[in-house]
Amino acid sequence: MKKLSIIVLISGNGSNLQSIIDAIESGQINGQITAVISNQADAYGLERAKKHNIDQRVISHKDFTSRENFDLALTEALTHLDPDIIVLAGFMRVLGSALIQAFDRRILNIHPSLLPNYKGLNTFQRAIDNQESEHGVSIHIVTSELDNGPVIVRGRYSILTDDKISDLQAKGHQLEHRMYPQVLQWLSQGDLKINADAIMFQGKLLESSIELENR
Repeated sequence: MKKLSIIVLISGNGSNLQSIIDAIESGQINGQITAVISNQADAYGLERAKKHNIDQRVISHKDFTSRENFDLALTEALTHLDPDIIVLAGFMRVLGSALIQAFDRRILNIHPSLLPNYKGLNTFQRAIDNQESEHGVSIHIVTSELDNGPVIVRGRYSILTDDKISDLQAKGHQLEHRMYPQVLQWLSQGDLKINADAIMFQGKLLESSIELENR
C-alpha cells in the first residue's frame, strides 16, 4: 500500500509533530512526512524534523506585506509538494479561504475543546469559568469558517474542582499525542476516507464524530 504523504505545519515546540514522527517510525502509521513548514524560524519543531532527516522549511509571515501574499507563498510550496494530507500542529496562523479551497478537505486541525463547543481561543479558561465537568480535544477538517469543519474524532477528560489552566493543557496534550497518530493511522490504512462530500470510516458513512476511547 502506498505511503500516506504528510506535511506538518508548525509554529512552535512541535510536540504533536514528534508524536507523529514516533508513530511513523514505530510502524503505526504507513506514511511519510515529506516536509515540516514553520512560519517561525526559531520553532523548536524544526529541530525535531532535522533530527529525523525530514525536510524543514520556513515561510515567515513577517516577510510578506499582506496575509494574502503569505498564503500565496504557502500555497505554492504546498502545491509543489502535493501531499495527501496537511496537518496543522500548533500552526498559529489563520489560513485564508483561497488556500483552504486549494486543498479542500485535505487539511486537518486539532482544537483544544469538544467542538462545536468553545470555538476560538482561551478554551481552557472559558471551560473553567463555566464550571464544566469535562473538556477535551477535537480533530476536524479545516474549512473557511474557523473551527467549524466536520469533526472526525473527539477525546474528553474530566475537569476536577481544583484544576487550573495548566492542568487542562497537560490533560489535553496527552490526548493530542494519541489522537493525531490515530487519525493518520486510519488514513494510511484506508479505514478513514475523506471524500469531497462524505467521510467514510471502516466502510460506513461517518455521521457523527468518533469518540476516542479513554485509557
